[in-house]
Amino acid sequence: MPTVRSPLRPLVLIPARLAATRLPRKPLADIHGEPMILHVWRRAMEAGVGPVVVATDSGEVAEIVAGAGGQAILTRADHPSGSDRIYEALQTLDPDQDFNVIVNVQGDLPTVEATVVRAALAPLQDPEVDIATLVAEITREEERTSPDAVKMVGAEIAPGRFRCLYFTRATAPHGTGPLHHHIGLYAYRRAALERFVKLPPSPLERRERLEQLRALEAGMRIDAVKVDTVPLGVDTPEDLERARQMLIYVAEGA
Repeated sequence: MPTVRSPLRPLVLIPARLAATRLPRKPLADIHGEPMILHVWRRAMEAGVGPVVVATDSGEVAEIVAGAGGQAILTRADHPSGSDRIYEALQTLDPDQDFNVIVNVQGDLPTVEATVVRAALAPLQDPEVDIATLVAEITREEERTSPDAVKMVGAEIAPGRFRCLYFTRATAPHGTGPLHHHIGLYAYRRAALERFVKLPPSPLERRERLEQLRALEAGMRIDAVKVDTVPLGVDTPEDLERARQMLIYVAEGA
């Protein structure tokens, strides 16, 4: 009897670049005795959505992942973004195109929850959706006006499900109502990722410094699912200390 294949066949890729301006050697930053990249890898594995591979420009990072029992692949050092890095890795790992969905879990999200990774796949059940992502309602007043908190402006098409119309660092939309913090974790249809990385940077992308606007300007459809928690992105020494504290709390509560 032939095997029945699921319509969605995900591969999880974690881009990890060793050089970082604000936090040098970021993937190897110590969190309770382990490099940050291993915390991210373990949480992606816990999601159980498909194979997990770290795509890195560093042999040191690749060796650490392999030593923990994971899989890593070396990529070029000159990629302008994580999306370009995972696309190179995908071409090497899966030339026969067995995987049709690529989940991009950033390598600086050590507090990301497995449920959050799984949630990103839901919008791709709709064949009209090219890219899926995540949002959470903003509850901290300072995030409403902070340019570091990227806001998703979208049409709610079902409870907790949005068709994304725009992303911005400004406070938007105007008026009374919730604002939604965009979480930079994506699930791409394979064809959408290939199209996206071949597009030139778009005018709004350059203006807002938000890569996802390139897809919207090209007419690609991005849908988002609302989740309850925002994983901490580690960009600075202060973020790293926050992540350490958060993970102590998680360990104590387990």
